[in-house]
Amino acid sequence: MGVKRWFFLAAAGVILLVLGTLCLLGESGVRGLYQSLVRYLPSLWRPTVGAALALGGLVGVALGTGMMVRRVLTAVSPKGGGSVAEALYQARILRNAPDVVAIGGGTGLANLLRGMKHYTANLTAVVTVMDTGGSSGRLRRELDVLPPGDVRNCLLALAEDEERLARFMQYRFAAGAGLAGHALGNILLAGLEEALGGFDRAVEEASYFLSVRGQVVPATLDKVHLVAELADGRTVVGEAEIAADPTPIRKIGLSRPAKAYERALQSIAEADVIIIGPGSLYTSIVPNLLVQGIAEAINRSSAEKFVVMNLMTEPGETTGYTAYDHLRVLAEYLDLRRFTAVIVNSAPPPPDILARYQAEGSEPVRDDLRGPRTFGLRVIRAPLLAMMEIDGKTTVKHDPLKLARLLSQESRALRRSWTRWFSP
Repeated sequence: MGVKRWFFLAAAGVILLVLGTLCLLGESGVRGLYQSLVRYLPSLWRPTVGAALALGGLVGVALGTGMMVRRVLTAVSPKGGGSVAEALYQARILRNAPDVVAIGGGTGLANLLRGMKHYTANLTAVVTVMDTGGSSGRLRRELDVLPPGDVRNCLLALAEDEERLARFMQYRFAAGAGLAGHALGNILLAGLEEALGGFDRAVEEASYFLSVRGQVVPATLDKVHLVAELADGRTVVGEAEIAADPTPIRKIGLSRPAKAYERALQSIAEADVIIIGPGSLYTSIVPNLLVQGIAEAINRSSAEKFVVMNLMTEPGETTGYTAYDHLRVLAEYLDLRRFTAVIVNSAPPPPDILARYQAEGSEPVRDDLRGPRTFGLRVIRAPLLAMMEIDGKTTVKHDPLKLARLLSQESRALRRSWTRWFSP
């Protein structure tokens, strides 16, 4: 942390000060100073006084050094608690780790970020901003702001003290005209957007006081809607409306062209690792790729690229989709031949959870990635399943730490970083 250089400089300064004083006084001056100090002391007291002075000096040095160290440690200690070692680990190692960009939306992206923040502080979440449902949709219609819900979840996932902040930022008003159902975090972001004159500025400000490890950027600042052409020929407008319709999707696009946010493009260009998914295929992942410049930037990037396969299908949106079907859709926008690997969960859900999902029209994404159906990708299979409570409901999610650990092991860039710091 650059402390040693200043310590040695201070020590050298003390030595130079003492030597300079001795040179100025000379031998006779030093002898005279000593005699003047001890002249009035009885000879029997001199050892006692000398010992007391020496002890006082030692106490002063110890106290001063201790307080200096304490102040330094207080300055670097995590705001939300935790050990100083963790703070030093973050400052020294995580800030020098590779640049990782994760692209998606919904709870899947937030879950990935929750694990990856333990492996790098140079983490960028590129988030879709096309939600039309729930609190985000209401704010979008009433205040003409970008939907803040997915961004809020990603900010909290990257926050230094997520557990404490989530109690407030995820709180939903139970009553009040116009407030009931709104998440406090959504209200905050919408208010900041109006106060600061831009959604990007609102996200930056929220990132600052949430002590976010990394950054969250919207894929676009343009206010556009998803438009889906369904298998029965109907056209449905709006992310929430598309997700709620059980009819299979034939094609999806935007209500009008949307320009990519410049910081999103810059982050992709500078990335060492790019991760696509997990998340709803048509309403969380593909919307980012529909924004002008995003897919092209990913294809041009020389970074290692990974696809994290979804765990479960979604009623209507991906009913009956296998792992190959997910890759087939992504291949319409991305050059998967330039990707490193696809990560597939190998652990089945518990029977009771699986039965509930099947009753709701959802099932595990079947792993059929063999031979040519892999698009040339290396297939990494591992047990990554976890059960999480979301809105009082047990849901199947990727285990954040297991997924992040697997990515850190399979990525050359991340693996080199850890080898450099921890090798003997």
